[in-house]
Amino acid sequence: MSEASVPTLRVLVVDDDPDQLDLVRRTLGTHGFEVHTHNSALGVSNMVRTSAPDLVLLDVDFPALKGDKVVSLARQYAPRDTKFILYSAFDEAQLRTLALSSGADGYLSKSVQGEELVRKLSAIHNRGRRLLT
Repeated sequence: MSEASVPTLRVLVVDDDPDQLDLVRRTLGTHGFEVHTHNSALGVSNMVRTSAPDLVLLDVDFPALKGDKVVSLARQYAPRDTKFILYSAFDEAQLRTLALSSGADGYLSKSVQGEELVRKLSAIHNRGRRLLT
């Protein structure tokens, strides 16, 4: 399959840790993703509207507005097929509960990096809208 036939996934990564933002941006960029970053939960709705991402990788623990609350606010400005993934160092059971209650399309631990992050994001993008069936 040629590289031209593989659609580029647009990902918006939202995290207030600049090192984490840079790491994820470099990792995904190396694998052909188009990556936009934002360092605050505030303004995510506008970023989603202007960048029209396929995926939003959203940190949960912001001081002003928690990531799980941002999902419902930003979803109304996102393209219909945009998927929201909560991304946190929280305990996985806690993260799963937050993702389910917020209406997110998935969740990932921040321990997921490199090739595994790429695989998991691609899998979330390729499946249906429901979080965990």
